[in-house]
Amino acid sequence: MSTLAHTMMTAARSVESGLGAPGDLDRYSYTEAPGADRVAPPAWEGVETDLGRVGRRATGSRGRGLHGQLVQQLGQMIVSGDLGADRPLVPEEIGQRFEVSRTVVRESLRVLEAKGLVSARPNVGTRVRPVSDWNLLDPDIIEWRAYGPQRDDQRRELNELRWTIEPLAARLAAGHGREDVQQRLADMVEIMGHAYAQGDALTFSRADTEFHSLLIQLAGNRMLEHLSGIVAAALQVSGGPVTACDRPGEACLAHHARIADALAAGDAHGAETAMRQLLTVHPEVERVVPAPREH
Repeated sequence: MSTLAHTMMTAARSVESGLGAPGDLDRYSYTEAPGADRVAPPAWEGVETDLGRVGRRATGSRGRGLHGQLVQQLGQMIVSGDLGADRPLVPEEIGQRFEVSRTVVRESLRVLEAKGLVSARPNVGTRVRPVSDWNLLDPDIIEWRAYGPQRDDQRRELNELRWTIEPLAARLAAGHGREDVQQRLADMVEIMGHAYAQGDALTFSRADTEFHSLLIQLAGNRMLEHLSGIVAAALQVSGGPVTACDRPGEACLAHHARIADALAAGDAHGAETAMRQLLTVHPEVERVVPAPREH
């Protein structure tokens, strides 16, 4: 029985909504570096200071208390342009504005520096770096861009990147006979079918994200696997539960099932074609790339 047939036969069954399955702190000294530019300091007015209200979406910097929340707040401000390139960031002012300790500020700035958003230099201080220096593949930056003024560009770029990554991953995955992962892919399709039948968009989205992550792992290419976070981020940056398709539906389910069946059969061309068909279901992708030709 095909994956799709099995999924549709069992779609009426209920499912649970969840899926089973030291830095050098003194670099950011509170004593401002000699000659640091104090002209036009960051405008903090109107900035949300209750850090308990930020960090609503779970990505890399979340779940770490005030430190993770401050990374989220400052990262959003930088990416949105509220803190423009070359603006000085004075740790003392940040600590006072957000009512956090010097340790929290220093660790947060260190994380932002690792993402390419800020730089700390002797006699210059801490400054915001230009977009060309940002690590645009960082899942946090992907999310911040997707929810800010650059949202349209970010989503288009993500979809273009997915069009390059995932059909290749599907083709490579067909040559790897890891039955446990292939079974897990089939399980995700079944869960998606159950969730669709019940109108459970959140569970559908989680299973969809797991499906695509597993497929990239199955490809057996470590560099592609390193990019799996990009795909996961791309599926979660539209303000709510999102899928590889624009929304849950029978066409979306059918494409996922065809991919799983092709992988189980070792059909590399079929898996690649099915993935391209799945991606073109999304209207933003359809505007970027042509629909695949049938052979």
